[in-house]
Amino acid sequence: MTQVPGADAGVEVSAAGVPDWLRPAVAVAHGVRPEQLSRFLPPPGGGRQSAVLILFGEGDHGPDLLLIERSAALRSHAGQPSFPGGALDPEDGDPEGDGPLRAALREAEEETGLDPSGVQIFGVLPRLYIPVSSFVVTPVLGWWRVPSPVAAVDPAETARVFRVPLSDLTDAANRATLVHPSGFRGPAFLVEGALVWGFTAGLIDKILHYAGWERPWDRDRTVPLG
Repeated sequence: MTQVPGADAGVEVSAAGVPDWLRPAVAVAHGVRPEQLSRFLPPPGGGRQSAVLILFGEGDHGPDLLLIERSAALRSHAGQPSFPGGALDPEDGDPEGDGPLRAALREAEEETGLDPSGVQIFGVLPRLYIPVSSFVVTPVLGWWRVPSPVAAVDPAETARVFRVPLSDLTDAANRATLVHPSGFRGPAFLVEGALVWGFTAGLIDKILHYAGWERPWDRDRTVPLG
């Protein structure tokens, strides 16, 4: 069990006991560099500190990821699928220590109702940047060691909560390149009746690639946003 560098006492990261199929993701957390995940890295002046929980579990259809769909009534990222997460609160603690880990678990509980005591944090990815919102995001990797029921806690914030099998995410039939009206192009996943794109799809794409789970897919296949 390894304590998070610079973290306050009480929050640790451990890969002990995770299933063998998850070991490639553990290796990604240990070796990936920020520039391998995104071209948008935190600026020198910083930004608003936030965290997301990338939670791997084992559902009825094998290994999966937990995602949420944000309410269509929100002013920011309305209706967009994403990982559970949000901005750090003062009670989360040191942003340079275990604050992002606490925030990821707290936000996931607030959004999905999951029991954080059943989540084992096994890795932390490098901080990334979302220019449109000025968020500096810490991706926190978790293993759903003891699954608990999940659902949208506040419909005004979260439209739904859903689990996506990794086999669906790696299926070429569910993959495409999204074309945004602004000209942005990036990976997208058409799964569980949702179009996953943007920051979330970019992270999933990189994790699949560096974990060795990616399967060939048609990058010339495009889907428009909207």
